[in-house]
Amino acid sequence: MERPRRMSRTLNAEEKPTPESPLPPRIFLVGFMGSGKTTIGRLLARRLGRPFIDLDERIVERTGQSISQIFAERGEAAFRKLETELINEVIGEPEAVISLGGGAFVSEANRRVIQANGVSIWLDCPFDIIVERLRGTGDRPLNTSPERLRRLLESRLSSYAQADLRIDAGRSHPLELVEKIIERLRHRSARQPSSA
Repeated sequence: MERPRRMSRTLNAEEKPTPESPLPPRIFLVGFMGSGKTTIGRLLARRLGRPFIDLDERIVERTGQSISQIFAERGEAAFRKLETELINEVIGEPEAVISLGGGAFVSEANRRVIQANGVSIWLDCPFDIIVERLRGTGDRPLNTSPERLRRLLESRLSSYAQADLRIDAGRSHPLELVEKIIERLRHRSARQPSSA
């Protein structure tokens, strides 16, 4: 088993970033189910002192139904419509880290809104890790056989690849990924100071 590599300094999720290169106000995390969007999103939001919004959780709060129930009773199209409505709401937040559902970024209309109102980051996670993380979870509506999951992931890769940044979210510690994301965002902001 590979040991996590040592960090040069202790990471503290409560630290505030230095003001050198301003970060975009809205940071959208995209990627397949099980890629770590919620875990990384919460840590990143805490690190930046911003609210964290999990779009799937907002949908559950809004409807009073689980995601699986919405898929079963209303269908995927109704779920995607709710998802789009909420994306259009959360862009009104002055600053936030927003975790999108695995299929939200597949919609071209959603991508346009997201890219016009923030920065999108694809958490690219190897398929074997995704399968391991999803094993034993029954609350994911499209969580079926590994073969079906692989086909679904492959069908979404071209959409995920349109994100502003790609982060390898495979085997790194979540706090390391948070620091990597901040570094990449600062680098991007330094090159594009007028970005959203």
